[in-house]
Amino acid sequence: MSDSPEFSGRTALITGGTRGIGKGIADRLRAGGARVVVAARSAPDGRPDDVIAADVTTADGVAALGVEALDRLGRVDILVHNVGGSGQKDGGVTALTEEDWQAALNANLLAAVRLDRQLVPGMAARGTGAIVHVTSIQRRAPLPTTIPYAAAKAALTNYSKALADELAPKGIRVNAVCPGYIETESAYRMAEEIGRINDISVDEARAQIMASIGGIPLGAPGRPADVGELVAFLVSDRAAYITGAEYVIDGGSVRGV
Repeated sequence: MSDSPEFSGRTALITGGTRGIGKGIADRLRAGGARVVVAARSAPDGRPDDVIAADVTTADGVAALGVEALDRLGRVDILVHNVGGSGQKDGGVTALTEEDWQAALNANLLAAVRLDRQLVPGMAARGTGAIVHVTSIQRRAPLPTTIPYAAAKAALTNYSKALADELAPKGIRVNAVCPGYIETESAYRMAEEIGRINDISVDEARAQIMASIGGIPLGAPGRPADVGELVAFLVSDRAAYITGAEYVIDGGSVRGV
C-alpha cells in the first residue's frame, strides 16, 4: 500500500468553490493531496493561484474558465460542478419570465453541460477522469418558492446519469451528489434573518427551517465537510466501480425511495 496521499498527483477543478459546500469539497480534496483550483464569480483580493474569477452562467464565461483551468493545472482529473442558485421572485410561477427561467437553467444545468463539453475530451484522451454534479433534494422534493431551481436540478440529475452511460467506456466516471439542508454561511445568515424577523433565537429559526422541509431524522443540518467527504469518496479509487449513481446526503429528509 502506498504511503502517498490519496489524491497525490491529481488535479481538480471545483465551481463555486470558495465558500459553503464548494469550499468543503475543495478543503477535503486538498487535504488528500490534490492540486485544486476553484472557480467563483469573484476572486479574493490578490487573486491567489488557486482561484479563478469566472461567470459560469454564460457560455463565454464557461469557455474562459475551461481555458484558464487547463492553463493553470495542465489537465483536469477531477471535475466537480457545485455552482448554482435558488433565488426566485415573489408572485408565483406566473410571475416568472423567460429570462428568469433561462437564468436558472444557465446556473444550475447549462454551466455543467458547457464545462463538461470542454473538459471531457482531455479526460477521454487519457482514459480516466471523475466528474461529480452537485444537485439538490429539491430535484425530488421541490418547493413552490424555488420552482426553476428545482426543475433545473432535476434536469441536471438526468443529464448526469445519461452522461455516465456515455462516458463509462472511456474510463470516466460520473456521479451526482444530492444535498439537503447543509448549514453553509448563507444558510446560517438565513436562520439569523428569520430569527430577527420573528424575534426568536437562531436555534429556533433553524428548527423552523428543518420543519419546512419535512424534518430531518438525524436532528440537525449537515456540514459542508460532510458533502466534501462524500465527494472525495466518489472521485477516489475506492469508488472505482461506481458510476451513474446519485447519493442523497440529507440526514434522512427525503422519505421516498
